[in-house]
Amino acid sequence: MPSPWRRRTFLQAAGGGTLALGLTGTLAHPSAASGVPASDGASAAASDAEYDALRGKWRDLILGTGFSPTAEPYRTILGGLGTTAAGYRATMAPASGSLWPGRSWADPEPDLDAESYAFSAVMNDSYNRLRTMAEAYSQPGTGLTGDAGLRDAVIGGLDHLYAEVYNETTARYGNWYNWQIGAPQALMDTCVLMYDHLSAAQIAAYCRAVDAFVPDSVFASYTGTSTGANRVDLCRGVILRGIVGKDAGRIAPASQALAPVFPYVTSGDGFYADGSFVQHRNVPYIGGYGAVLHDGVGRLLALLRGSSWEVRDAGTQLFLDTIEKAVAPFIYNGLMMDNVSSRGISRVGTSDHQRAHGLMATILLVGQGASAEENARWRAMVKGWLQRDYHYPALKNPGLSLIRASLLQALQDDTAVEAAPEPVEHRLFPDMARATHRRRGWAASLSMASNRIAHYEFGNGEHARGYHTGAGWLSWWGSDFGLEQYSDAYWPTVDPYRLPGITASRKPLADGEGGNWGQPMPDAAWVGGTTDGEYAAVGQHLKGISSTMEARKSWFCLDDSIVCLGAGITSADGHSVETTVDNRALGATGAPALTVDGRAQPVTQGWTATFDAVEWAHIAGQAGYVFPGGARIGAVREERTGSWREINTGGTPDPITRRYLTLFTDHGVDPADGDYAYVLLPGASARSTAQRACDKGWLRILANSAGQQGVRVPKLGFTAVNFWTAGTVDRIHAGGPASVLVREHRNGTATIVVSDPARRATSLNIVWNRRVSKVLSKPATVTAATTGASLKLTFGDLTGRAGAPQKITVRLG
Repeated sequence: MPSPWRRRTFLQAAGGGTLALGLTGTLAHPSAASGVPASDGASAAASDAEYDALRGKWRDLILGTGFSPTAEPYRTILGGLGTTAAGYRATMAPASGSLWPGRSWADPEPDLDAESYAFSAVMNDSYNRLRTMAEAYSQPGTGLTGDAGLRDAVIGGLDHLYAEVYNETTARYGNWYNWQIGAPQALMDTCVLMYDHLSAAQIAAYCRAVDAFVPDSVFASYTGTSTGANRVDLCRGVILRGIVGKDAGRIAPASQALAPVFPYVTSGDGFYADGSFVQHRNVPYIGGYGAVLHDGVGRLLALLRGSSWEVRDAGTQLFLDTIEKAVAPFIYNGLMMDNVSSRGISRVGTSDHQRAHGLMATILLVGQGASAEENARWRAMVKGWLQRDYHYPALKNPGLSLIRASLLQALQDDTAVEAAPEPVEHRLFPDMARATHRRRGWAASLSMASNRIAHYEFGNGEHARGYHTGAGWLSWWGSDFGLEQYSDAYWPTVDPYRLPGITASRKPLADGEGGNWGQPMPDAAWVGGTTDGEYAAVGQHLKGISSTMEARKSWFCLDDSIVCLGAGITSADGHSVETTVDNRALGATGAPALTVDGRAQPVTQGWTATFDAVEWAHIAGQAGYVFPGGARIGAVREERTGSWREINTGGTPDPITRRYLTLFTDHGVDPADGDYAYVLLPGASARSTAQRACDKGWLRILANSAGQQGVRVPKLGFTAVNFWTAGTVDRIHAGGPASVLVREHRNGTATIVVSDPARRATSLNIVWNRRVSKVLSKPATVTAATTGASLKLTFGDLTGRAGAPQKITVRLG
């Protein structure tokens, strides 16, 4: 059935807007300026003027201003809009139950099942088509600007929909979203664009329909479908209904209802203090609903700024802070990392780059309401992404809305803004079981599941085979290679049991395993880690979905590499268990050389091999892989064929074939205590990979068991241990489960970072058997610290710290 997400994607022209107008209080059209003070005592005439001004502002937020319709990329975008609208008008044929042949909203058995979802989606989509037609009528350069026939078709369509389905007497059926968010937004946007051509009776009727389906009671509590991005969307529909219908009684509660969106949450939907964003209770969604929330809040702040309903909530700064805390860490060189986009990755016609394009423009829009310092940083950051995206630059995206294209083009042309490089940092997001690691030449991200975060989300027939995306999926990209890795039909063609980095049973799983909106979570608490902001130790107690498979997985994120350890791998499924070292997408024709221990391997498709005691491997133009102590590795070159329909019922059934090169460890059928160890070196040459394999002193694996996993890298002064249970590893002792990282610095100091990923420690003792003369700084969670021949730290109750790292600095000697 059609997906409700498509009606809310940034890539539609309807999603365009310019906060540069509203957030600064300066409008492109002087006639739209309100001049009305924020007062309940405004005169009737002044109130009319204010409503007119707000309507004019929203029109600008839809259509944009200040661009030349004959210049690129606007000419192409406008031409495409006109072509689409012309097609809609040519095929539009109002009939009982439909506006377009074969697209009926007349549900013969209206209820809440999947079939009814499809019927309600057609109703919603019909409104979206009318909005597209209204935009083509209102925009210059579409070939349909001011076309009377198009205007009449839009108005006739609105009347038909009201008379037949979206009115105050119809009982809701199918997907709630279509009735309370999708249709009201498209309807009110269209009313704004066609306002001068609508009668008072028509406006009143359309407003009654919105009132019936979106009453003020939707704001009564911040629960259910009225949280996070959904709350913002509900507010938008009602605020616009109030503006179109000139009804302050509807605008006021809706504008006030934005307030719960701003504070950080500690459970459920919303932004968390660590930068996490969750929607649908337990799904990381910065690239989906988080993007919608940013777009919606930003535009509503712009719309209401300077009006009687201006949002003055102190929490708006928290919202601005999420740009750098939550959004930016998951955009890399012009792509939005897939592990925070959930169902969105299964939608045909979208990609990680396209999802980033809308957000990049949103950052510029929101920046107009931020401080000068924030705005300058954000513009430099976005310009860097624009310049470094060699695979699919934002300004080459024909689906980008006009105003977003204009904002990005203006930034690209602004010689006063110097592009900022990608930061060198590690960011840990315990509240959504994600992590990002960025170096000068590459970036990586980890995707995990826990008793707080779902393995994956299946719903609306979308994301049918995403079940292992939370099993330790390690995605990575290079600064000048690999940006296309997940962009070229990856998800409909990849083996879902062999995602990079995961450990998974080969037990066959049903499409949508766990059920519609089941959002299955494992009973595993120890998921998270610790970081000093540059390096990190991350761990996952993995329990497979619908499986007996269990493992302890750790990643130690360093300067040029990530050390990957696995232990305690057990299963009783009756199927083999594999750890996928990597699975590189090669496009339709790629055949990069694979070298194993210095020997080139065949490039023939269909080739497979197993290698014993492998010390290193290398994929040309991609990465190097070192296997400390040697490992038994399987390798596969294959062409895989699939379709978008197989993973999303709204996708196309057309077959697609793509090539893959996979390296993996087979732990056998029902392993009892399997393990693995390898080092990923993104972008490394074959020569440097071989050298790292020969440097036996570079890495010491201190432990790799179901009890503890730890490593030491002397050249970096780095030691880290994930303690699944209490114990002693090398010089570090932990009195209970914990993640501990130590960095010894050349200036005679050291940093010790400790966390309680399981969130169960009411007290914790950590000992570092190294002479320490003084504690220079410590958090309040450290209740006692003893120095001397060893450093002894006593932590109080850590259960309320949400797995956050606790940092201590000391002087050595």
